Parts: sequence; structure tokens; C-alpha cells
Amino acid sequence: MALDLELVDVEASRQIEAPDARDYILRGRAARLRPPSRENRAEQVLLFEQALALDPQSVGAQSWLAIELAARAVDLMTDTIAADIARAEDLAKRALAVAPRYSVARFAMAQVLRAQHRYDEAIAEYEAVIALNRNWAHAYSHLGWCQFLTGLVEELIPAQEEAIRLSPRDPQIGLFYSRIGRAHLLKSRIEEAVIWCEKARNATPAAAIFRSFLASSCALKGDMERAGAELAEARRLVGDDRYSSIARVRTITPWGAPAISDLAEATYLVGLRIAGMPEE
Repeated sequence: MALDLELVDVEASRQIEAPDARDYILRGRAARLRPPSRENRAEQVLLFEQALALDPQSVGAQSWLAIELAARAVDLMTDTIAADIARAEDLAKRALAVAPRYSVARFAMAQVLRAQHRYDEAIAEYEAVIALNRNWAHAYSHLGWCQFLTGLVEELIPAQEEAIRLSPRDPQIGLFYSRIGRAHLLKSRIEEAVIWCEKARNATPAAAIFRSFLASSCALKGDMERAGAELAEARRLVGDDRYSSIARVRTITPWGAPAISDLAEATYLVGLRIAGMPEE
């Protein structure tokens, strides 16, 4: 029933998308079925940009472009983070103004709020998405992550498990694995952290952040060779200075609630120090 209402709401409140625009949206969504990297995120943005250029009133194009802009900003896979988030916010607001019950538009706004570190508001939006579409795996995953960042540590793992159950072949399943690994790492369950962080690295080799958590976990376990190799590969993948020092890592890794930041200081950052990362 919710889906029927959503479709009626969307179709009644916007013009029908131009066929060429719909084609670009479908191509962009197909491109999202590959594990994320800077290159394919840029490709996805371009495809959704082309859809929007062909049909500026398309709620679908607005929503998917906002989702992708926010996603690559959160994943640090763009050099224009602030501009991407600002544009994503504008697009999501435009889509929601026309179709407030469209789950894709609500997901877009949730992504924007998460990118802006407005976690309590993002939680409400992800819950709205799930109310409209109970099979959206990423909504559960991101909901759990935002709850975690507000201090609800124990919410993170079951949310990722639900995402994996709903989408066991998800192209971004490495994210679900990594979040489970991070929960174990911050709770000092190092053996489990290594297992899950390694699964994340294997699923998405191009995600430098996954390798940084694996490096920390391996260092805390005492496997210095693997820790050093993973940290070196994380640095190579990003090609900038974000993994050059503990101070720099602090600036790129928001932890939300002070209690979560304290756990990260006592585990993740300690592991990076052991792996050889300097303080400054």
C-alpha cells in the first residue's frame, strides 16, 4: 500500500520524464552496481547530470544525482566535497517539495543530512525511507551508522546484518562489512575486527578507508607487516595527505558523539600509531 501511494504521489506531482532522461537515470543506477571508486562515482554523477540536463523537472534525476553527490562526498571520493553537499541539498529539497512520499527523494535528503553530520535528523529520514520501502538495504545500514554516531554503539552491527540479509550480493557490501569491523574494533574485539575489515577490503579494494581500519586492526593484533602494507596501500589509493598523520586522520573521520570519538582514540588511532603513522 505504501508503494502504491508513493507511486501515485510521484506521478501526480511531476511531469513524465523524457525518455532520454530516463535512459540516463537507468544507466546511472546500473553504474552503481559496481563497487565504488573515484572513477565510477564520477561516471555516475555525469550520467545523472545528463538526465537532469535533459529533464530539469525530473524528480528521479534530482534525487539520484543528490544521492550520488552526497555519497562521494561522504566517501571522500571527490575534491569538491563542500560544493557537492551544497548541490545535493538543493536537489533533494527540490525533489521533496514535489514528491514528499517518494522514497528515493527521502533517501537523498537522509544522505545529505548524514554528509552534514546532522545525524539525529538523518536518522528520522532513514526511518521514513524504511517506512516507505522496507527492502532498502542501504537505508538500514546508514540508519545504524547514524545511530552509532549518536552514541548507540550496539545498534550498528544488527543494522548491517539486516542490510546483508536484504542484499547479500550488494555491490557495496564492503561498506556493511566495514561497519561491522569498525564496531568490533572500537569495542576492542580485535580478532573479529580483523576478520570483518579484511572482508570489507576484499569486497571493495579501492576503498582506502577500509584499508585504514584493517591496518589499525592488524597493528593492534601484532601483525605489523600486514598493517604497514595496508596503510601504504591506503595512502597510494587516495594520492593525497589524508593518511599522512594522526592529526590529519582526525580531520577526515567524523565520529559524532564524544563517547564514540573517545573509543576511536583508544583503538583506531592507537592502531594507526602502532602501524607507523606519525602524530603530525
